Amino acid sequence: MNTQIEESVSGKPVVQLFDHIEATTTHFDQTNHDYTKAAFRAQALSSIIGPFNNMTNNVAYVLITAVGAVSILGHWGNITVGVIFTFLIYLRNFTGPINNLLDLINTLQLSLVSAQRVFSLIDEPQEKDAPNARPLTHTDGNVQFDHVSFAYDTRPILTDINLTAHSGDVIALVGPTGAGKTTIMNLLTNLYPLQSRRVLLDGIDVTTIRRADLRKLITVVQQESYLFTMSIRDNIRLGRPDADEAAIVAAAKAANAHTFITQLPDGYDTVLSENAHSLSQGQRQLLSIARAFITQAPILVLDEATAAIDSNTETLVQNAMAKLMQDKTSFVIAHRLSTIQAANQILVIDDGRVVESGTHQSLLAQNGFYADLYNSQFETRA
Repeated sequence: MNTQIEESVSGKPVVQLFDHIEATTTHFDQTNHDYTKAAFRAQALSSIIGPFNNMTNNVAYVLITAVGAVSILGHWGNITVGVIFTFLIYLRNFTGPINNLLDLINTLQLSLVSAQRVFSLIDEPQEKDAPNARPLTHTDGNVQFDHVSFAYDTRPILTDINLTAHSGDVIALVGPTGAGKTTIMNLLTNLYPLQSRRVLLDGIDVTTIRRADLRKLITVVQQESYLFTMSIRDNIRLGRPDADEAAIVAAAKAANAHTFITQLPDGYDTVLSENAHSLSQGQRQLLSIARAFITQAPILVLDEATAAIDSNTETLVQNAMAKLMQDKTSFVIAHRLSTIQAANQILVIDDGRVVESGTHQSLLAQNGFYADLYNSQFETRA
């Protein structure tokens, strides 16, 4: 029920725009009704257990008192009133904690459910470096995918991917949604376990490099920007905590974020919350790009980094990106093919396979899959 409330409040504009208010209210009422029934059943069970236990205890008291009284009257053994009273005290001391526990049975059940969820998360296996993992503090940016395949469970996602990027190259990955472009980059950063063959960085298998070192060498700007509940300044220098004010401002200016930041009441000290919902999607993405500028990693991955930016701002960002990609090995995942025409190599991914590769002009000359994608975008605009 709490999840439904959180989703409904966070997604309030969507609920209103799609006229889903009545259905959302009905769904909540049903969930609330189910929760109420479950709560009543739990409370009823708790209410029954307590009196039943008290009755059982009272019966035990009566039996001890009766047996003791008969024993005293019949002169059986050496039982005295003191012995009976001692037994009654022992019984009360024994049943007291049980009574307290049964009084809390409802709360205990809720706690057990919560604990189960917490421990299921804690028990999830953590990322661990390979036993032979080696440190790596520098890279020339030479990347190679050697016949790499990958599958989620048994469903193949990538099949026989071959890719070579030399230092300073710009490699573009294009193709339909769900073709596996982002998965390729997740294998490069070792976010996904490599299942077949090798991904090499300067000839070194990425699975044998310490993850912390590998990810310091690769900066990723994702399509869905995420900003933490902290100041804009701290969000920008997330990957480089020791960055000074001059470096932060320079990164913001390079990403064309400085202007709107200075227009905020607290400027760079503005504290963002709830993934910066007070900012537009384009502004959030600009801050993510600024975060990439300041990291200064030798390898750059742009996963649809300009998707949420208007065309006017995109031109400025593309110019800044051109400066950012100088002397870096860059991987650009793009749907808007006009943004990757200058790439050294374009790989066209379809259904997890590289179906075409080459420069923009050579792929257009082939008049194949890439040419159809490129021309369809202009036909759609027309």
